[in-house]
Amino acid sequence: MNSAFSKTIGAMGLLAMSTAAMADEPKPATPHEPIGFVSGAVIGAFAAGPVGAFVGAGLGTWLGNRVHRAGDATQAEAKVAALQTDKTELQTEKTALLNDKSQLTETNKSLSARLDDLTRKVETAQNTRVDGSAVLDGLQGDVLFRTGSAEITPEIVHQIQVLAQAVAKSPALKVRVDGYADPRGTVETNLKLSEDRANAVRDLFLAAGISDEALEVNAYGKSQSVAADSDGYALERRVRLTLQAQGEAAVAQVGEHAQVGEKE
Repeated sequence: MNSAFSKTIGAMGLLAMSTAAMADEPKPATPHEPIGFVSGAVIGAFAAGPVGAFVGAGLGTWLGNRVHRAGDATQAEAKVAALQTDKTELQTEKTALLNDKSQLTETNKSLSARLDDLTRKVETAQNTRVDGSAVLDGLQGDVLFRTGSAEITPEIVHQIQVLAQAVAKSPALKVRVDGYADPRGTVETNLKLSEDRANAVRDLFLAAGISDEALEVNAYGKSQSVAADSDGYALERRVRLTLQAQGEAAVAQVGEHAQVGEKE
């Protein structure tokens, strides 16, 4: 009698524990609950008969839920890790692009100043001589571009327009326009890109009134690239402008150089 009573009390205690454990789980039940319920019931039945089956079923349901939730947590952690990796890669790309933009902005400021100086020299020579072509012969300036782009920034467009208007006043002056690309990419792609860059600058000179005969346009792609890092690449994505004296102006310059040599 005492033994049976003890078993009954023990079973009731386990039942209470099982009920309390299940009370912690979210509702409604997941598909894993019936599996835990049946498995627990079978184990409980072998252990303690009908009462044990009911207690075991409750514990089985609770354990099934715990296993299911652990699996969901692992999948969620994997998704979070993948998203974090994507976020890191995007942030790295964004930083690289911002650095590239910053470098290009600073370089364009420097080039803008150089083009201003070139324009002033053109205007000074024109004000002091009938034709300043001989003095301006050989002067150079670069126009830089973003990676894979042939677009000229607005401030540089303005500088080229001002320079072109000054050059237009010297009929004997010719402008050589040489397009280049950095070494990244195929030979064909870079050759086409350097052509597009040179043509973009040429079009600005034509729009400013420079005749097509006064322009010499060349494209070299990456054939003359010598850079080995990103800073060097930035300087190779360019169009180089070279002012060249033609005809009598060029002959006059050679004569001046000869006279200087004789004096020395």
